[in-house]
Amino acid sequence: MTHAELEERLHTDGMRLLCQLLQDSLDLRASREERLDEVTDADSHLRGWAERGRQRTLATRFGEVVVTRIAYRARARADLNPADAVLNLPVEKHSHGLRRLAAAEAARGSFTDAAAAIERATTVRIGKRQVEALAAAAAIDVDAFYTAHAPDWSADDDVLALSFDAKGVVMRPDGLRAGTAKAAVSQKLAGRRSKGEKRNRKRMCEVAAVFDVTGKPRTIADILPEDPEAAQTATPAPVTSGKWLHASVTDDAAAVIAAGFAEADRRRDPDHARTWIALVDGNTHQIDRIHAEAKTRKITLPVVVDFIHVIEYLWKATWCFHPEGRPERRTVGPRPGPAGVGRTGRHSRRSHPTQGHLPRPGPRQTQTRRCRRRLPAGQKTVPGLPDRAGQRVADRHRGDRRRLPPPGQRSYGRHRRSLGLDGAEAILKLRTLISNGDFDQYWTWHLAQEQQRIHNSRYLGGAIPQ
Repeated sequence: MTHAELEERLHTDGMRLLCQLLQDSLDLRASREERLDEVTDADSHLRGWAERGRQRTLATRFGEVVVTRIAYRARARADLNPADAVLNLPVEKHSHGLRRLAAAEAARGSFTDAAAAIERATTVRIGKRQVEALAAAAAIDVDAFYTAHAPDWSADDDVLALSFDAKGVVMRPDGLRAGTAKAAVSQKLAGRRSKGEKRNRKRMCEVAAVFDVTGKPRTIADILPEDPEAAQTATPAPVTSGKWLHASVTDDAAAVIAAGFAEADRRRDPDHARTWIALVDGNTHQIDRIHAEAKTRKITLPVVVDFIHVIEYLWKATWCFHPEGRPERRTVGPRPGPAGVGRTGRHSRRSHPTQGHLPRPGPRQTQTRRCRRRLPAGQKTVPGLPDRAGQRVADRHRGDRRRLPPPGQRSYGRHRRSLGLDGAEAILKLRTLISNGDFDQYWTWHLAQEQQRIHNSRYLGGAIPQ
């Protein structure tokens, strides 16, 4: 055999060998298990008799094995198996090892791709629905984990930054909100969608990020250098650290923004002695919720709008003055001018498309008025704080499109519509957990919670009988 054939055979036969070793270990445990004198459940009901040889199937990373143990029984009562508690067996058929693999692989792509990756790694075939169920079970303790674990952040001199964003997630019809589901069935044309009509297949996912950033003033030449030589001498972007992500497709924007403020208020700066900033893309609802949370906590919080989105708003306003396909529409070029230096007033008077006469009443005037509200002329930036323009490191900590692409994006391909509400929420929690670098610590804590929730809570005093 060639080395590739030898490697493949060892992988396949080695898995069978490991499965047999695990089965032998479980059989040895079963032969050595001694009958207990007294087994009492949490409601103080005594199990009157014991039955040997009770079996259950467990699907592991090496294959299926059979677990044999003593069952302690009573009339009209569920059986108790102390040996299951010692092994910390899950309720479902699949082991914790397969659950961990499903959680890690499902966070990368679709559930179908996760099932295929698990089969390649373990030779164990698992269905797409089982992967979704295992991922949901793996993410059940994420919120409680972050409530119980408070990391030690020591960045008192840095700026405390909060960033919020929303992203549409392609969902199954049963996972859409009521308004979106209603719009999805009210299509104007039977065969196709009319101009400007959306598919209405997405549910908004709200993302919050909290991190520390070292303030570093930069000019527009540092952010958008004109040539490679200028890029070599440009001031580097601010350094970020201590990032924390939170995302949810079930909670609304108010709840997610409140969670971000709670993280910053409880663990980062409870005395409000640091400089706080909020980074947004211009969503007026998010800005209103940010101001409401800052007012509740009595925090002075400047809101910084993403420079890239500022250019997009200028483009939308410019398109209102010229018909489609006309070269005059390209009146807002890629060069931002003095706006990035610290003053937008002179830039607005020179090239702001909403200055002067507004178009005739209607949707175009509404668009330009919206641009004026979001980009008021003469607004200043705060020196030394992140402007987000070209700030790649800080953008990665936002976690909305780069580090945390919500389910349903292009990476899911043809399987992107298979997500339900519970599956999407589980994937988001797992991705935030992995992006925060807490997966290993969480998994140890999660297994301890499983032990307490499934086994210890069924016995008197929460103690497994010995």
